[in-house]
Amino acid sequence: MTSSLKALQLKARHQVYTLLSGHNLSKLHGEGYDFSELREYQIGDDIRKINWTISAKLGKPYIKELHANRELSIVSAAMMDGALYFGKENKKQKKITEIATILGYAAQQNADLFRGFSYMQDEVYATPPSKQIYHIEQYSKTLYERTLLGTKIHYDSAIKDLFKRIRKPSLIFIVGDFLSPVDLSLLAQKHEVIAIIVREKEEEQPKNLGEVTLIDPQTSKKTDTYFSKKSILQYLEKLQAHDTSLQEHFARYDIRSVKIFTNEEAIGKLVTLFI
Repeated sequence: MTSSLKALQLKARHQVYTLLSGHNLSKLHGEGYDFSELREYQIGDDIRKINWTISAKLGKPYIKELHANRELSIVSAAMMDGALYFGKENKKQKKITEIATILGYAAQQNADLFRGFSYMQDEVYATPPSKQIYHIEQYSKTLYERTLLGTKIHYDSAIKDLFKRIRKPSLIFIVGDFLSPVDLSLLAQKHEVIAIIVREKEEEQPKNLGEVTLIDPQTSKKTDTYFSKKSILQYLEKLQAHDTSLQEHFARYDIRSVKIFTNEEAIGKLVTLFI
């Protein structure tokens, strides 16, 4: 284990055991996760419980009833490929590792089961459901050390695979940069899903660089271009349209989200989810 990875894990553990003291993951859900029954909507029911997919098929509004579950099942799923590289470093990969490690330690502190997943090109890393720090730190090590340049994942396949693997209703954190289209509706039908968006500031506030050679971190293809004010405006319009569509998707399926930039302390943003 490298010294930089060990420092990241020690920092994450210290933050969880101090800054998150009194804030636990159980506050992220209402009545629990275990499915009890599906019944027809009645006046006075919480409309947020309506299962819109079933309701559309049956022609009437139906709601999902859940019963309390003392022990949570916490899942961190990191979406990892070459797109995480931006500029000269892989700060997004490191920040995703930090976030996933914090989630693991938080689950362990709260005595909840934790599972860590990492989706990479043609490879899935998964820990068993566990409360042991060993599995959390092995997951952290895998995220930190994996070489991602020249790789690309297929998000639809990753989400479908995750749905098949997680049978128990869980609290699932999907961690990635969300710069590619992603459909989380399948997961949201059964689980509580939270999207953690990790970005570089410069991805949303690009500079006028003039003539540059861009290298696609997924394919290693080089492109000579001129990064002018006009091209920046076009890029920002496309990014805005993409992010607007993303937020509409989250709202439609009751998926909460938080954005964390690589130059921010992740714990500060994550705390807002726990209070």
